[in-house]
Amino acid sequence: MVIDTHQHFWVYDPVRDNWIDDSMKTIRRDFLPKHLKPILKINKVDGCIAVQADQSIEETKFLLNLAKENSFIKGVVGWVDLTSKELEKQLSSLSKNGHLKGVRHIVQAEKNDFVLREDFQKGIGKLKQFNLTYDLLIFPSQIPAAIQLIQKFPKQKFILNHIAKPNIKKKEILEWKHQIQKMAKAPNIFCKVSGMVTENNWKDWNIADFTPYLDVIFEAFGIDRIMYGSDWPVCLLAADYKQQMQIIENYISKFTEEEKEKILCNNAISIYNL
Repeated sequence: MVIDTHQHFWVYDPVRDNWIDDSMKTIRRDFLPKHLKPILKINKVDGCIAVQADQSIEETKFLLNLAKENSFIKGVVGWVDLTSKELEKQLSSLSKNGHLKGVRHIVQAEKNDFVLREDFQKGIGKLKQFNLTYDLLIFPSQIPAAIQLIQKFPKQKFILNHIAKPNIKKKEILEWKHQIQKMAKAPNIFCKVSGMVTENNWKDWNIADFTPYLDVIFEAFGIDRIMYGSDWPVCLLAADYKQQMQIIENYISKFTEEEKEKILCNNAISIYNL
């Protein structure tokens, strides 16, 4: 069994989705369950987790409705304003839909110390009572602040997205490696092996490019805290679904069957409470 822990759905809106610039024309269109379902089937993927791409309650509700209508969507990582005075009320309402498994904010677009804001941390402190995870979308420069956040909330599950987006294209690894090793010492942080292909040269990459980064992640987090994610459809900027999946499949090819099952499925079930 395989669970893809990171993909997105949207009905393309040029105003809302202005982050999709001219270099990303490939993904300037709708991406919905009807487009993903046959791709998952071809690649023998049994289910997925839909992750927010827009910071709005409307999109969270949109994803939850899609999950209700499509059994292969096993969970949703939505968005809520963690700084809102209405947060607890919103979480209570949204959590009535059992598909809500976690929340995420696009921290990579914020200042490096954003997650240390008092109002943001107050919001993080409310997630545990609703059994929700928190997905960390950050750049390497934001890891030090993220470490402080993770340490402050030892009972909260945090999930690092896209291995913190190291610059694979320029082969930058040393400082990122140092920070990842520090971060992984906290037992409540988990990691998605996802989004790597778009941190490389989109038009010219090799599977071997990713090995040094995967070595760091697997050594730091260990088998029990790593999950697979495609980052579809964003991955299409650099690779089709099968190509991006082969990166992780190639790396774990010599692992035991039990280890493979953890990385490709069982860890996701446990961490996201699927």
